[in-house]
Amino acid sequence: MYELHQVGEKSYYIDCPAKIGVYRANETDVYLIDSGNDKDAGRKVRKILDEQGWQLKGILNTHSNADHIGGNRYLQQQTGCKIFSSGIEAAFTENPILEPSFLYGGYPCKDLRHKFLLAEKSDITDFSDSDFPNEIEIIPLKGHFFDMAGFRTPDDVVYLADCLSSRETLDKYQIGFIYDVAEYISTLEKVKSLKAKMFVPSHAPAAEDITELAQYNINKVSEIAEHIIEICKEPTCFELILKKLFFDYGLKMNFEQYVLVGSTVRSYLSWLKDSGKLETQFENNILLWKAN
Repeated sequence: MYELHQVGEKSYYIDCPAKIGVYRANETDVYLIDSGNDKDAGRKVRKILDEQGWQLKGILNTHSNADHIGGNRYLQQQTGCKIFSSGIEAAFTENPILEPSFLYGGYPCKDLRHKFLLAEKSDITDFSDSDFPNEIEIIPLKGHFFDMAGFRTPDDVVYLADCLSSRETLDKYQIGFIYDVAEYISTLEKVKSLKAKMFVPSHAPAAEDITELAQYNINKVSEIAEHIIEICKEPTCFELILKKLFFDYGLKMNFEQYVLVGSTVRSYLSWLKDSGKLETQFENNILLWKAN
């Protein structure tokens, strides 16, 4: 863990729970792609950079989930580097309370205000800034989160952030976090057609070909959707839909899983309703979902 791996002439990643990309702009200056999940991750990353004799010029954030921006503040304070983001992701990174608030749907209780969901605030510079390394291509990867982006470095390495999960992760947890299901599927279809010398997903092994894994993720979305439709053959409220999914997939409920999986299931319900596969009705002041 926290070992440096080279995947291109100038591109690397640091192996950790959410892989951190490293782009070497020249002999001494480097840019990170994400920063890990907390201050401790930031310290470990800085140690690696120091051992290589590299200076951190900036951090390119793929999106604002806490496990990708948790090292931002420490590294920014230590090096004065700029942190680049854009759109809603920039707003969440500058105001990290938004993540647990969004997931919970209100002010989050203490059980949700911890480093896994609530990173420390960091100052953001937009991708359009002149200091952004323009040789790096920004690839929109919406779906998992609001304005998530990936990056292609000049040596043709593509960092894919959280747009797909490994087979092992999907088989274990079944329901991966998704904000917008339609956009997520569209992104995965785009990823299937991408060509690169190497792909580096945050939560799957680096690989030269990502097509099969992308399709596996698409198939899992279809499986979850069909399961929800089956549950909703009779009018069912959200809490019972969530309960049934947890039991059927052998998942264990806690506060974190309640908001992460719960938010995702709500996104599935919205997508299925908008696509005409579910309808809603109110009975006894309870919102019920029913398959068409």
